[in-house]
Amino acid sequence: MLIDWFTVGAQALNFLILVWLMKRFLYKPILAAIDAREARIASELADAAAKQADAKKQRDAFAQKNDDFNKQKADLLTSATHAAEVERKKLMEQARAQADAAIAARHKDLARDAAALSQNVSRCAQQQVFAIARKTLNDLADADLESRIVDAFVKRVRDLAGTAKDSLKAALLGGSKPALVRSSHELSDAQRRAIQDAINVSFASDVRLRFETSPELVSGIELSSDDQKIAWSISDYLTTLEQKVGALLSAPTKPETTSPETHKSDAKAADVAGTPA
Repeated sequence: MLIDWFTVGAQALNFLILVWLMKRFLYKPILAAIDAREARIASELADAAAKQADAKKQRDAFAQKNDDFNKQKADLLTSATHAAEVERKKLMEQARAQADAAIAARHKDLARDAAALSQNVSRCAQQQVFAIARKTLNDLADADLESRIVDAFVKRVRDLAGTAKDSLKAALLGGSKPALVRSSHELSDAQRRAIQDAINVSFASDVRLRFETSPELVSGIELSSDDQKIAWSISDYLTTLEQKVGALLSAPTKPETTSPETHKSDAKAADVAGTPA
């Protein structure tokens, strides 16, 4: 078989031309397009990496800020809890102090009311007792008791001495009106004469007298002129005793420990002090 070198040469030339044409118009544009695409992809990847790095940076910053916020929130919550606890204790102490003050004031008011009520009850009982005593003694008075009262009054007039006698004498003799003799019961003529004689002898003068009946004296006789007077009556004993009892009831009570003997001696001394001279 014979080789046609012209044909072979023509085909080789055609192949070379085809390769050149393909390289000139097909391969280079494709390579350029591939390179451009690779460059664009690389650029996009770089941009994506930059964005990813920026996003990571922002995420880390946000996480740090979130941690800081959580820490601040925890600190604020702890501080607020502590402040609330301190304020709660303060308010509780104030409320307790106010409650204690209110209770103390209430106890004080109750004690004062109880003391006032006790004094009122004691004073009322005292008044009733002495009123009953006066009425009883007045009802029990008889002629023999009246005679003894006149004798006791006459004795008191005769025994009067010192400044008390001088003051009463000046009032009796210097007064423009007759001296007043009051008695709880109507006096007989003999009793009036006995009183008149005793006064005249005691003051060495003829003293003018006028007689009145005053049942409130409760078995007694009283001689008065101006602001001076001399008297003897069971009412005086009761009045003196009533004043002393009233003073004891009005005085503030102080708790003290006393023996029975002390109570007896105090009672005896009170009885002696309550008897008018």
